[in-house]
Amino acid sequence: MDNKKLLGKRIKELRKRKNFTQEKLAEIIGVEPASICNIENGYNYPSFQNLEKILCVLEVSFIDVFNFEQHKELSDLKSEIIKMLELNPEKIQDTYKIVKALIE
Repeated sequence: MDNKKLLGKRIKELRKRKNFTQEKLAEIIGVEPASICNIENGYNYPSFQNLEKILCVLEVSFIDVFNFEQHKELSDLKSEIIKMLELNPEKIQDTYKIVKALIE
């Protein structure tokens, strides 16, 4: 997935965490709702000024918004988890408990 789409997905995810609609976010930062829609769908990058406003309203940092780890392919995520557990076998039981609690 290209960076424009990843950035859009991340902004959408962070917006939803704040329980903002696209319209509300657009109103707060002073753009048209279609602009937010186009950013979130990966059609456009936000201008630097608008990105700063979005980050301020969503109360996140540049690092937070460009953290795309959760959008890796499932096979890559599984491989990384296995490697982490192989390097830290003492954490397997704790990891199991956390995963089980998340799923149940």
